[in-house]
This record gives sequence, structure tokens and C-alpha cells, in this order.
Amino acid sequence: MTTHQRFRKFNTKEAYPEQSLDNDVCMVVRANNTVYVRGQTAMDLDGKIVGIGDAAAQTENAMTCAKVLLEEAGSTLEDVVKIVIYITDRAYREPVYRVVGKWLKGVYPVSTGIIVQGLAKPEYLMEIDIIAEIPA
Repeated sequence: MTTHQRFRKFNTKEAYPEQSLDNDVCMVVRANNTVYVRGQTAMDLDGKIVGIGDAAAQTENAMTCAKVLLEEAGSTLEDVVKIVIYITDRAYREPVYRVVGKWLKGVYPVSTGIIVQGLAKPEYLMEIDIIAEIPA
């Protein structure tokens, strides 16, 4: 019996045609009542990059996509228990965290922030990983 569902399956050669990749992945996995959302960035759900040069705009897009993906898996933003935020420059911390804080006001997830040298595409200034737990 399968205890997990995969949503929005795709191959990396479609999302990253400029890179020599061929990996089968998906946007969301629901394993029983736990929901794992793929890192959300400046790429919208149609594959377009939004907010180039604007960390806050990229975060708005990432959170908009995360909300949609969580709902597709039967969850909500209120179910978020852990986030990991990656930024490519310390200067992006405040604008990114302000946007995330607006979206997750009153939720109180555990949070980790990491400054990285780069992300999957050079246009990406931030990325957020999300784990949610649907109440029984």
C-alpha cells in the first residue's frame, strides 16, 4: 500500500534546459500527514522567473506557489512546522524574512536561515523549503 503521493511531477531537463540534467522529481510529496514542498524560488508554477533583482518579490512568488502546492496536497500554510530559507546575500535577509513573516504570521514554525554562494539559477536570490504536518 502506498503511503505517499507525489504532486506536479516533472523532469529537470524541462525546468533547467540550460543544464545537462535528467532527474525525475516533483513539487510536493505527501507522506501520510506530512507534506514536503520542493524549494520555492523566483520561478512561478508556469516556469517563468519573476522578481529578477528583487528578493522581496521573489519571496512573494515563492510563498504564493507554496500556498498553492500545500493546498494541492491537502494542507495549508497554517500546517507549516519547519522552514529553511536560503539567501545569496546577507542584505536579502530582512526583505525575505519580512515577506515570509507576513505569510506565516501566527503559525510559529521552526526556522533556519542559511547564506549560500548561489542557487540553481543565477537569477535566484532566495529559496525556501517547507515541511507541513496536517492535523490528524
